[in-house]
Amino acid sequence: MAILVTGGTGYIGSHTCVELLNAGYEIIVCDNFSNSKPEVINQIKQITGRDFLFYEADILDRCALEQLFADNPIDAVVHFAGLKAVGESVAKPLLYYHNNVAGSLVLFQTMAQFGVKRLVFSSSATVYGDPASVPITEDFPLASTNPYGQTKLVIENILRDLYVSDQSWSIALLRYFNPIGAHKSGLIGEDPNGIPNNLMPYITRVAAGQLEVLNIFGNDYPTLDGTGVRDYIHVIDLSLGHIKALQKIMPSNGVFTYNLGTGQGYSVLQVISAFEQATGQKLNWRMAPRRSGDISECYANPGKAQRELGWKATRDLNQMCTDSWEFTRKNIT
Repeated sequence: MAILVTGGTGYIGSHTCVELLNAGYEIIVCDNFSNSKPEVINQIKQITGRDFLFYEADILDRCALEQLFADNPIDAVVHFAGLKAVGESVAKPLLYYHNNVAGSLVLFQTMAQFGVKRLVFSSSATVYGDPASVPITEDFPLASTNPYGQTKLVIENILRDLYVSDQSWSIALLRYFNPIGAHKSGLIGEDPNGIPNNLMPYITRVAAGQLEVLNIFGNDYPTLDGTGVRDYIHVIDLSLGHIKALQKIMPSNGVFTYNLGTGQGYSVLQVISAFEQATGQKLNWRMAPRRSGDISECYANPGKAQRELGWKATRDLNQMCTDSWEFTRKNIT
């Protein structure tokens, strides 16, 4: 069974490629390296001892996608490709709508053209906006507070409409919470180009001396210590959720929506404390104003994924911090 993985050299994509290969799937990876590095391809092969096809292409490039589908018998697609920084999306909304929404449309049209109607979509907890309460279940109202989240919500709506029009499709919408951590080998992890937008790679680069200080954006939220609370999930647990989702959609038709989180919220200051305790690294941090588009508290009720997919996050915050630091420590340049 051949699975096309778009954005497969990115952070979540690369770890999911490893787990797909370890589970016995054949994969074809497509990426344009906009927020990843070419060496990830060999690192995935080194971890798994398996080879796979790679296409350097942008999902906005219809001709490249059509050639990829024409050359390969594809059974399903796991779609990660997309820009993902909340702050950047507020500053550059047109870029995000064009890349994420238009690119996804080209992909879905190409899938339909070649009769490939099995899809796992990388969505986000940002589709819940600023929730009225926590923990969040899949039936909560949907309304994002930033353009990044809006692109995910638009794509979800497109996919629901697509299924209404053609019920031979089978689609899993996976709403991620906050992935951190890295593969235990230290070969792959979260290594964004430029200044990180997410908390953990910023923490690890400050700990490594690559950045001077960690900015904590907002200390006046209505939370236990005033800093934002999020549901941090180990990237390996998240990746394994994609295997379970594939197993769900292959024999079924429908649109299936799942939260992938731990069900536990941690504040920014709690994550900093956990990182310092797990690694022995003292962090230099300071308070900064809130960022536009951020919310106070967001964590999952992951019970539906456990009931229907047999999936549950098992790795704790200590392991997330330790694995993140080991990856950075082994790859300091």
